[in-house]
Amino acid sequence: MSTDSAASDSDLKDRVVNFLRRNFPQIQMHGGNAAIEYLDEESGEVHIQLGGACSGCGISPMTIQAIKTRMVKEIPEIEQVKANTGQTGAPEMGETEGMSPSFPGDSSDSSDEGPQAPF
Repeated sequence: MSTDSAASDSDLKDRVVNFLRRNFPQIQMHGGNAAIEYLDEESGEVHIQLGGACSGCGISPMTIQAIKTRMVKEIPEIEQVKANTGQTGAPEMGETEGMSPSFPGDSSDSSDEGPQAPF
């Protein structure tokens, strides 16, 4: 690897770190952290790991989506962003897993009427 390429990799990494600090200070304010797991300058792919209080946080899927959307707009070399909180089996934003909620009287499943009223 040439020194120019190494300097370029370092520059891109610095810009990604600065992007996270500048755009998401609330991550640190709420006890979370963000770290670069993987960065490939040639393909424009970066993997971000959210940790600390981000693991299990109810709004971490929104934070992940915001990172993905903003980073590709603000850093032209980045083409794909993957981010997660490290929770195994947790679906990424936009993916669904398991059963969908059902409510009493829901016509989609007539066998589940919910609990009967005591009167």
